Amino acid sequence: MRRRVGDSKSGATMAEAVGFVLPTYSLWRREIIRFVRDRSRLYGSILQPAVLWILMGSGLRGSFVPLGGGDYLAYIYPGTLMLILLFTAIFSTISVVEDRREGFLQGVLVSPISSTSVALGKIAGGTTMAVGEGLLFLVIAPFVGFSLDVQTAVRTVVVLVAVGVGMTGLGFRIAWGMSSTAGFHAVMNLLLLPMWLLSGAFFPLVGVPVWLEWVMRINPMTYAMATLRWAMDGDNAMVDGLPDPGVCAVVTAGFSMAMVGWSIYVVGRRPT
Repeated sequence: MRRRVGDSKSGATMAEAVGFVLPTYSLWRREIIRFVRDRSRLYGSILQPAVLWILMGSGLRGSFVPLGGGDYLAYIYPGTLMLILLFTAIFSTISVVEDRREGFLQGVLVSPISSTSVALGKIAGGTTMAVGEGLLFLVIAPFVGFSLDVQTAVRTVVVLVAVGVGMTGLGFRIAWGMSSTAGFHAVMNLLLLPMWLLSGAFFPLVGVPVWLEWVMRINPMTYAMATLRWAMDGDNAMVDGLPDPGVCAVVTAGFSMAMVGWSIYVVGRRPT
């Protein structure tokens, strides 16, 4: 009798696991296929930041010298990598708005799928695409002056995943309350692009006006940018005015987990 009860509990646990993993995987796979098939989003999310890096870096390298010396193209390279993650998060989470307009999202919400599966499937899909495109751009890092040994590459990938989760989670949360793609783009441009510009991607924290310094200090992307620089360049990272790498990494991880939790919460409210 005990064995039968144990078997039934084990079977129920297995069914619950399958009921959670399978929808999450299905939504993740759908996001990947949808993004790959849309060539404009696929190319735009990596080519636009890359062109910006070449034009801005080449145009400003003679006017700006990073603190501690070095080439300005190398200084803004990690920031461009961050911008690729940002653009991919924008292009991937816009599918939430499209799914609502097409009726797919309503069908998902009335199904017995858990809110955690819906949020994690969408965020995992966007993160996978963001990190994948970031790795494509990371290939040229040795030509810019970064040494990518195994340890550095692993650290960088871990940071890219953490940042990708946070950005995609934030994009998902914004898209969840939007009914039009135009409104979504407007909010993303108003919020995320300034967050990126004030993250230390273009200019460091030191030397800016006091009010701007405080804006940069409360910007979670500033700590993500610093963590990425430390991961790629170690002790040679051009980061000034911020806490040590451990504190920046904790802030980055905390922000990512908060965005995932926030996304799961809003999906759990089951809006139509």
